[in-house]
Amino acid sequence: MGKVARLAKVATAAGAFGAAYGALVAPRRGGEDVASQWEKLCTYRYAHRGLHDNRTPAPENSLAAFRLAREWGYGSELDVHLTADDQLVVIHDSRLQRACGVGGVVEDKSLAELADLRLFGTHEGIPTFESVLDVYEGGMGPCPPLVVEIKTHGDNYARLTERVMAALDTHQVPYCVESFDPRVLWWLRRNRPEVVRGQLSENFVVDKDSDLGFVRGFTHGALIFNVFARPDFVAYRHDHRRRVAVWLACRLLGARLVTWTIKSPEELAEVEDAGGVGIFEGFEPGPRRAEG
Repeated sequence: MGKVARLAKVATAAGAFGAAYGALVAPRRGGEDVASQWEKLCTYRYAHRGLHDNRTPAPENSLAAFRLAREWGYGSELDVHLTADDQLVVIHDSRLQRACGVGGVVEDKSLAELADLRLFGTHEGIPTFESVLDVYEGGMGPCPPLVVEIKTHGDNYARLTERVMAALDTHQVPYCVESFDPRVLWWLRRNRPEVVRGQLSENFVVDKDSDLGFVRGFTHGALIFNVFARPDFVAYRHDHRRRVAVWLACRLLGARLVTWTIKSPEELAEVEDAGGVGIFEGFEPGPRRAEG
């Protein structure tokens, strides 16, 4: 086989692989309603776990942090868990040690048990999801959207997602839903296709805190499970965003891009100039749009 023929064969194989990979990571196709929802979502900036500082009386995922974000005209990203008695609470970690200084996990506790705990040594408790929705719905002026991250534990993805959607249905708060767990997006695809959904991810292979292992970490980071989830947006860790999977899904195939966590005005400007949405923390960039 001559050199030209070998090169042609390699090019053909590479093209076939690219097409197959593209079919796996492709986002949802079509949907005018999704496009109109996204147009509103992308006009806001989003405070990571509310406008918080864990060294102040407004720690992460607290009602105080969400009130501040609402007051300043920001949307918020927040994390929702399901308690042992089927209630929804907002906290980042399943394990309670970091935020509350006690052992155990959220999913093994009742709402009453969690109500006795305090966040980061402040007077703030773990809020219910309903109470956060009330903060945003009851504020003055236009209601900024929420980026609702569904935090699954074990196999509770279906019940948790169902409960989250039921709560959102009773409030007039704009939102999108995201999760690291592609089963959440698969559930939404089958049961609530009108909801704007996003696949959270990062380069798990280089993340020393990841417990996924190499195979699961690689496949999740490479967005392989988009084949089941068909997300409308990809929410990727900001300093891991320059990956083939992100370029292919977002730049070439049309998924919207969200990056987290933005730590400076320069990073936020870079994301927004490229048409993306940034979830920020540690500074106040001002609203992306004039309120009113």
